[in-house]
Amino acid sequence: MEQQEEQVGGLSHHGSSQEFGSPSISSFEPGESSQQEEGTVMMRSENYLPVPGEDKNLDGDFNGKTTNDKSVPMKTLYASDGSLLHLPLGPYFSDGQRRVDYVLTYGIQKPSAVRRQSSKLSDNGLFHWLRHSLCSRSSRAPLQPKEDPEVAATEQQANYHEDDKRLKREEFEQNLQEMGLELEKDEGGKIAGIGFLKIHAPWAVLCREAEIMKLKMPTKQVYEVKQGSNLVEKIRLFIHKVTDPLHPKVGPKRPGDAKSLSLPFSKEKQHLFDLSDRDKFFDSKTRSSIVYEVLKRIRWTRPNYSFGITSLLANGVYTSAYPLHDGDIEGVTAEPNDRKLLFEEWASYSVFYKYQPIGLIRKYFGEKVGLYFAWLGVYTQMLIPAAIVGVIVFLYGCATVDDNIPSMEICDPRNNITMCPLCDSVCSYWKLETACGTARASHLFDNPATVFFSIFMALWAVLFMEHWKRRQMRLNYVWDLTDYGMEEEEHYKDHNRAEYELRVAEKTMRQDQEGPKDEKVKLTCTDRMPAYLTTVVMMGFMIFVTLVITFGVILYRISIKTALHLSTYPAARSNIRATVKTTAAIINLVVIIILDEIYALIARWLTTLEVPKTDKSFEERLIFKTFILKFVNAFTPIVYLAFFRGRLVGRPGKYLYVVGSYRMEECAHAGCLMELCIQLCITMLGKQLIQNNLFEIGIPKLKKLLRKRKSELTSKQEEELHKTLKCYEKDHVLGPFVGINPEYMEMIIQFGMVTLFVASFPLAPLFALLNNIIEIRLDAKKFVLELRRPIAAKAKDIGIWYNLLRGLSKVAVIVNAFVIAFTSDFVPRLVYQYTYSPDGTMHGFVNHTLSYFNVSDFQKGTEPSIPKFDVKVCRYKDYREPPWSNTPYELSKEFWAILAVRLAFVIVFQNVVMLMSDFVDWLIPDIPKDISFQIHKEKLLMLDHFMKEEGRRRDNYNHDGYNSPSSDSRRNHQMNCLLCRKTWTSTSFSNIWSEEVFQPF
Repeated sequence: MEQQEEQVGGLSHHGSSQEFGSPSISSFEPGESSQQEEGTVMMRSENYLPVPGEDKNLDGDFNGKTTNDKSVPMKTLYASDGSLLHLPLGPYFSDGQRRVDYVLTYGIQKPSAVRRQSSKLSDNGLFHWLRHSLCSRSSRAPLQPKEDPEVAATEQQANYHEDDKRLKREEFEQNLQEMGLELEKDEGGKIAGIGFLKIHAPWAVLCREAEIMKLKMPTKQVYEVKQGSNLVEKIRLFIHKVTDPLHPKVGPKRPGDAKSLSLPFSKEKQHLFDLSDRDKFFDSKTRSSIVYEVLKRIRWTRPNYSFGITSLLANGVYTSAYPLHDGDIEGVTAEPNDRKLLFEEWASYSVFYKYQPIGLIRKYFGEKVGLYFAWLGVYTQMLIPAAIVGVIVFLYGCATVDDNIPSMEICDPRNNITMCPLCDSVCSYWKLETACGTARASHLFDNPATVFFSIFMALWAVLFMEHWKRRQMRLNYVWDLTDYGMEEEEHYKDHNRAEYELRVAEKTMRQDQEGPKDEKVKLTCTDRMPAYLTTVVMMGFMIFVTLVITFGVILYRISIKTALHLSTYPAARSNIRATVKTTAAIINLVVIIILDEIYALIARWLTTLEVPKTDKSFEERLIFKTFILKFVNAFTPIVYLAFFRGRLVGRPGKYLYVVGSYRMEECAHAGCLMELCIQLCITMLGKQLIQNNLFEIGIPKLKKLLRKRKSELTSKQEEELHKTLKCYEKDHVLGPFVGINPEYMEMIIQFGMVTLFVASFPLAPLFALLNNIIEIRLDAKKFVLELRRPIAAKAKDIGIWYNLLRGLSKVAVIVNAFVIAFTSDFVPRLVYQYTYSPDGTMHGFVNHTLSYFNVSDFQKGTEPSIPKFDVKVCRYKDYREPPWSNTPYELSKEFWAILAVRLAFVIVFQNVVMLMSDFVDWLIPDIPKDISFQIHKEKLLMLDHFMKEEGRRRDNYNHDGYNSPSSDSRRNHQMNCLLCRKTWTSTSFSNIWSEEVFQPF
């Protein structure tokens, strides 16, 4: 079949011959006059949802002239001699002029006749032999091979599904053309089995949709942003000048920090906007977001069904949808573009010391992604002082370890304190001096400075939240989001998810069969009740699984400790505690990483079962479920070590047993804080290095390696092939964008590690800082190189994540208070020094914490089978009465006194720190003063600019002979009244267009 180009309205088809299943479209021969091509008239159709403003004449030219409603025809692909022109590799249509704003892909299958022929000729040799044999026996009629009925039925069903998808695509694409979009198909690309539908939004469509979406666009007015004169602003400006070398070079800066005034776009007020370069007025991010809004609004309809692009993607009518990246990065011939600039100034590890180009990130990826990286930058920046203070606290512990009296008493062999066995039968008596190393190491993390550090980190969390709110407000001002409110959010809420539409359609069909229903069909709580019950049961079951696994690790520690005590190897018996702690922490880490991936899938499955109506509702429910499961998974072993281990042990001769002969674990003499620190260190470092970094780097490289091994091409051939791919084919090979929620989740769990148990691990902020420096560039490289470009989504804040952060910062105060009071020995040391010490020092503290036990009181079978020492009385860590008292082995009065002080410390610590936090929150305003002043000034300047432009237009009309004195006087009177009342200060400029005073003359 002769190769040809086909086009109707805005739809053109090239790259392959006419195949079965392609749309039926008229064609023209090379060199045929373009005047014969008929454009598609943009008309109102029942196949797309009506939107406000469609009744207006939005497609008129800005100069008051009416434009042709027909789409601009595509230039011919052939030269004058009939040869095919070279197709451009850039993000353009085949004419090299119209930009590709969005791409839809779909599967291509061979015609059914070709498929049947290929299936019959699967074994050519056997078929030819059979045909020759049968023809030699009978020559009455030609051979008619019979078809397998099952194969024929399968092929017929496959053909039906493919034809159904093709018809849906044809209707959907026709609706797109009726909305004014221009389409071009490419089914002859180098990616087999994939067809590409390229979409271009003409100028009229961009203007119409920008007005409907109320997009703020820059006007001609540019003003200088004056900085505040107070001390804080002067300090900020000084820091900005000092750190100027750290700022990325992302383009020319306007002199004097100039800013363009922005207004919601209106075609009737086009004279206010800077339209000197229409090609750059709407950037690629804005163009793709506009097309995506049109795609979501267009419907494919049939009786009782109404599906949008999300439904078509879910049903496989289209396989993917994505906007294009701006261009290539590598290669000498790569033209300068924002993507290449982001790679050089943001996604490269060589610029790790520089600030992020947040403005360029927002310009390329949208506000939602820009806010994430801005928040991550603020969080990483705030970790610097926390890391410095944490290192100082750790160094203080190192410097004072030799002066610590309790650890010196433990290490002193002259005390000759014999301790009771740590387990039944197989464990023997041991000397306290053998715990010298553990006691000295515990002092590094359990010293008076850790209390100060806990208070500091609680205030740090508040300062971080306040700093982020101010930074967020400044970004809202710079990005013109200060008036972004409920109207825009309601606009995006109108788009239902595909699964919700399908369920509503099924419910509608059931109700139609039962009888006619007048009310609007929607899913109720009764419809979702089975899903809600499933969610509650599964969430509870997953939390129970986490607890069971934690208990299993506890049994592992108990059993391996017993096995090592029974071992005959001296090396195994020498470092029992260190071996058990480290191996158990590693097992916990592996379990946490595996369960994290499983829980993420389960949370998504449960959220899908609930069938949320909108994407925002789906996202919030998914975040909540995932956070609960991952938080419980990560912190259950840590909570056990901090608050439960060593609490319900019992005493020698009367230990508490949990499963058979297994009894509860004891802490070392220096407490469980050291083991808590080891668990935190391994979990935090392991999650960051393995789960966050190694997986993000290794999995994409592993997939790339597997693709290379499956490919029959050499590396050089693949490189040459990649150079010849078109831009939309290159982007199709990239990974799909799945959102930024996984990135947020990583950082929220890390924030919990940094704040919740920081009293036991002061180096946590340092490790978090080092991880985030790598994480920023790693995520940047992933966004720029490895993922398709996301849809630019607007957002004024970070949403539910801020509430989670605020909740964690509040919980952190309570958790650290309990860690210091119950896990650390800070309170017992304090009570001893000021109540029981004879000289007001810590001398004798170790002896005060040890109780006496008469070895004759051991239960039968629990005494050491092979005792190392011949003793009559051994010691154990607890506050109990001695065996010679009237109430032997009962809790002593010292225990109750210390418990009372512990509880008092928790109450005082919590209230003092929260009071200080609230005071800091009240002291620092959420909106910087200079931003408030600039917002106020911008509204004044905008009104002044608007009045001047309207006056200039009125003068031009008067000069041309048009004059209306009565109208002018009336408008002047209205403007004066408006200025006197100053009602504009409380009105969003998005509503200005509806005022009569601002209607065009």
